[in-house]
Amino acid sequence: MSQQQLERLMQSFKSFPYKPDQTVEEMRRDYEQLCHSPLPDYIRAEAANACGVEAEWLTTSEVDDDRTILYLHGGGYVMGNIATHCELAGRISRAARARVLIIDYRRAPEHPFPAALEDSTAAYRWMLKSGVDSSRFAVIGDSAGGGLAVATLVAIKDARLAMPAVAVCLSPWVDLELTGVSMTSNAPVDHLVRKEEIAGHAKRYLGGKDPRTPLASPLYADLSGLPPMLIQVGSAEILLDDAKRLAERARSAGVKVTLEIGEGMMHVWSSFASVLDEGQQAIDRIGEFIQRHMP
Repeated sequence: MSQQQLERLMQSFKSFPYKPDQTVEEMRRDYEQLCHSPLPDYIRAEAANACGVEAEWLTTSEVDDDRTILYLHGGGYVMGNIATHCELAGRISRAARARVLIIDYRRAPEHPFPAALEDSTAAYRWMLKSGVDSSRFAVIGDSAGGGLAVATLVAIKDARLAMPAVAVCLSPWVDLELTGVSMTSNAPVDHLVRKEEIAGHAKRYLGGKDPRTPLASPLYADLSGLPPMLIQVGSAEILLDDAKRLAERARSAGVKVTLEIGEGMMHVWSSFASVLDEGQQAIDRIGEFIQRHMP
C-alpha cells in the first residue's frame, strides 16, 4: 500500500468538513472543488445528446470502437456532473479499451426519483438504437451512480430490453434506508461520506417515497437475470455493507459477482488514481474485468 499517498489524501479530506447547514448550491460547489480535475491529454471528449440527456463521449487512442460503456456518476443524486467524473471515466475508457458515454442525469431535489433513472434508461435505449451491441456493452457507476447502475439494469430487465454484457459498481449506495452496520462502525474512519449527509441526500432524492422502493434502493429489487458484476468497495467506508449485501443478494439471485474489498481504502478510491497508486490499480482491474467479458 502507498501509505504516504493515502495519508496525504486523508489529511486533504479533513479540510472539507461536513457543514450541516449548507444549501444544495453550496454542497455542489464544494463537491466540484473536491472532485474536479483537468481531463488528461490522452482522453478525447465529444458532446452528445442522448435522447434529451446531456452527455459526452470519452475515448482514447487504445479504444476498440465496438466496446461501449455507459457511465453513471456519483454525488448522492444531488451533486456531481460530467466534469467531476470525466477523468475517472476516461481512465476506465483507456483501461477497458472502450468508448464511454458519461451522462448528466437530472439531480434532486429539483428532480427527485425517478428522474435520474428515467434519464439513465433513456440513454441506454438511445445507445441501443444508435447501433451499440448489447453483448459489447457495460454499465458502470460509482456511489449513488453505482446504485443507479443496478436500478438501471433492473429497469432494463423489466422493459425486456437487451441486457448489457457486464456491470461494474464502485462503492455502490444501494440502500437509501441506511441500515448497513458499517454506517456506524466505519464512521470514525470515513472522512469522505457521512451518514447524516447522505441521509439528507436520500430524503431529497426520494421526495417522500418509501426508502425501500426497489428502483430507488436496488438492494431490495429482484436481481435475477442481471449480467456478471464487479463490485469494488473500500474497507474504510460507511458504504462497505451496502456493497457486501448487494454482492450477497445478487449471488443468491444467480448473478456472477466479483467482490473486491480494498484494504484501508476510502470511498471510490479509484477516483484518486492521479495521486494514489491503488486507485490506478483498481481501474486496471476494472479494465481487465470488462475485457474478459468482452474479448
